[in-house]
Order: sequence, then structure tokens, then C-alpha cells
Amino acid sequence: MFYDSNDIQLSTETKEVMNEDTAAKYRAQGWEVIEINGNDAAQIRCAIETAKKVEGKPTLIIGKCIMGKGALKADGTSYEASCKTHGAPLGGDAYINTIKNLGGDPENPFVIWDDVKELYANRAKELESICAERYAEEKAWAEANPEMATLQAEWFSGNAPKVDWSKVTVKDNDATRSASAACLSVLAEQVPNMICSSADLSNSDKTDGFLKKTHALAYGDFTGGFFQAGVAELTMACCCIGMALHGGVIAACGTFFVFSDYMKPALRMAALMELPVKFIWTHDAFRVGEDGPTHEPVEQEAQIRLMEKLHNHSGKPSTLVLRPADVNETAEAWALAMANTCTPTALILSRQTINNLPAGNDYSNVAKGGYVVAGSDENPDVILVATGSEVSTLVAGAELLRKDGKKVRIVSVPSEGLFREQPIEYQNAVLPQGVKKFGLTAGLPVNLLGLVPAAEGTIWGLESFGFSAPYKVLDEKLGYTAENVYNQVNKLLA
Repeated sequence: MFYDSNDIQLSTETKEVMNEDTAAKYRAQGWEVIEINGNDAAQIRCAIETAKKVEGKPTLIIGKCIMGKGALKADGTSYEASCKTHGAPLGGDAYINTIKNLGGDPENPFVIWDDVKELYANRAKELESICAERYAEEKAWAEANPEMATLQAEWFSGNAPKVDWSKVTVKDNDATRSASAACLSVLAEQVPNMICSSADLSNSDKTDGFLKKTHALAYGDFTGGFFQAGVAELTMACCCIGMALHGGVIAACGTFFVFSDYMKPALRMAALMELPVKFIWTHDAFRVGEDGPTHEPVEQEAQIRLMEKLHNHSGKPSTLVLRPADVNETAEAWALAMANTCTPTALILSRQTINNLPAGNDYSNVAKGGYVVAGSDENPDVILVATGSEVSTLVAGAELLRKDGKKVRIVSVPSEGLFREQPIEYQNAVLPQGVKKFGLTAGLPVNLLGLVPAAEGTIWGLESFGFSAPYKVLDEKLGYTAENVYNQVNKLLA
């Protein structure tokens, strides 16, 4: 790792805001540290050669540099060690004075000297020879190790791994984080190039489903498939991005959903770079009341779902966001996550148990992002819309409404991004215009605004946060019950 230590930042000199001994800090963490004059090319070359010989630990090369070395202002005074050079071009005649000061010709500032041309031409010939040797070495290895060579080619192909999802066994009426553990257990057995990580929460975010079928990476032993990241969510996510960029590795990481706040810059980078990192976020709503207000996500789902409304340069939703409604939707969601090789996937999972959706539900429809839940009525008087655990609450509310003779359709939308990629005819068939709609979300009402327009219905959601109590108490107090669904829908229809 290279550290350009020039003591200058955009607004001030660094000494005004920090005085840490960076070399001592990294040595204390077990790094090899080399300190050099960063403006001396010979010292840089020597440091790199020294670092390449270091074994068993990383190396930090700290180059003490002068910001804007050799640069002159228009009046001929020095631009060196100036904050102004941090974020702006020199401007005006300053570049002319600078080129002259550095021994160049302002009329031909990008001249390449003959000795430099010769150096690069000779190096090109050397590299051809080096590459030929490397390719021959790789070919010989592949011929001697055909099975491993086939695996390597498959892992680096970028294709989704082959998974026998029939091996996944989920427990009925369970938490979706537990169903995720069942999926991870199978993945640990069937996908040897997958590495799963957790921010010190494997037994809570249930990534331990993966860990139980492998062992954690350790110093000097990289045979395991689990990365214990500690309480370092952003670092964990960035490590997973690094693995995805390297290729050959399928990276996944888990923590509580509220801590997605710490990981947002990494998620955004993964989305920009179109990297298929799997983000596993559990404890998805206010129902983690016993953990206190700081652990209760409310606005986080809205933030993450914005990522599926943003498109990347390939024209696809930048992130696949899936919040499954029960254990069976969770298994389908994991299958979609593993098949997604183009973008990051966010799996948003419950801590609490959730009742299964009605018998006969066609879970293959999860791949369409939104669908009509089994048992719904034809020509409905009202359509009830939700994602995640709120769908089962709508199912219970629908039973009360049907006792009054009302026809009810229930729509589960684990991924609005996927739903909006379906043909418009399908979207209109699931959510026909002109029919009253009621949305239920454990987050901000805006989560469902694209599915339940204000002109066609109402959305029951949270517009405050900070309540802390057992989740069943919170459901009652905050209106996430079948009875409240019944009451709110009757108000809507009236």
C-alpha cells in the first residue's frame, strides 16, 4: 500500500486536524513500514523491490512528498506545499513557468526523450518473453491438474454457480433469517469458491448457517470459507468488493439492516462497478424492539430501494433488492441472488417468525418481483400490497374483510425493481388501475408509493421512530395487526 504523505489537504495543512504517527500505527498492527522521499524515483523503486521480498505481512510505503513540487505561480513564486494545488489546475501562465522550471519546453510539453523510447521498447520485448513463460507455465499446470483447471476456468467465467436448490429445507412459519441460514448451509456445501462474512453477528444474522459447514479464515490458513470481520461493517463490505473485483470468488456479507447505513458507500461502489456482492441484512424492521431504538431500521429500506430505481451504465437496476415475505420466498430470493452476476443483491430478512403464505402459492413468481398471492379473489374490491413480513399481516386482515363479503387480492412485491422490468401488461394485470389499493410497510410510506398511488389508495407506514418494546407489543401499538388492516381498508372503501 502506498501512502502519499504530503501534509496538505483541500482547506488546510493536515497538522491542523491530525498529528498521528502513521508509521507507528501500522507497525503496531503488524505491517512492514518503509519510509522514503516520495519525490525520489530511485527511492520509490528501491522500496517496491524491498516490499516484494517481505513475507507473511503487508507492506506500507510512506512517501514524504511535496505537494506541487517544482510548480511556479504566474508571478514566478513557488506553488509548492500549497492547499490551492490540491484540487484545482495551476491556471493562467503558471503552467508555462512550471514547465520551464522543470526543464521542459512549453511549446512541446509532452516530448518523449529518445532514451525513454528505447527503454520502453526494450521493456516491451522483455514483457513478451515474460508473458510467454507465464502462459507456458499455466498451460503445463492445467495439463497436470485438469480438474482444478476446469474449476478455475469455471470460477473465473463470471457465470452463476450450479446449485441444487432442492437440497434446501426450510422450516414452516419461521423467520426469514433462519430460512436464509438453510440456504447458506447448502451454498457452503455446493459452492466452494464462495466466501461469506459477518460483522461479529454470525449467530444473529444467521450467516452461521454457512460457517457451520466450513471454518473461518485464519492467519496463515486460508482454507476456510468464512471471514470473521469483527465490528467493521464498511471494511467488511469493501473486502467483499475486493474479492469480487479479483474474480473467481463469490462474496457475501451479513449484519443487521440498520447497520447498512455504515455500508452505503460500499454498496454504492458495488452498484457503480456492477459487482455481484451479496448483502445479507437481517432484523429488518422496528420489530427488533428489545435491541433498542438504535437497532430499529425505519428509513433504511427506503434508502436501499432507491438503488433499484437507479440504473447502471448497462441499463439495469443498479441493485437487486429482495425482501421476502416468508421462508419459501426467501429460498427463491437466494436463488435469484446467486443467479445475479451483474449487480449487487440486497437480501432484507426478518428476525421474527412469519406465517407461511396460503397453500398453493406459486413461489416461482418471486422472479417477477411482484405477484398475486394464492387465495386472492377475482375482481377484487380492494388490493392489499406489501413486502416482507407485512404480507402475512395482510393475509390475516383479508380473512376479516372476507367475512364482510368483500373481495380481496393480496400482492407480494419482494422487489419493485424486478417487477418494473416485467411487461407492462403483467404489471397492470397484478395491479390494475382503477381498483382501490391499501399498502402496508414497516418502513416509511414512500416504500410503496410507486405501487399504491395516492389517487388510488392509502399506505400505512411509519413516519416516526424510536419505539422500543417486544415486537408483538409494537405491532399492537403501531397498527401492524389484522384488525387495523380491516379498519383502514374499510375507511378507504367508505
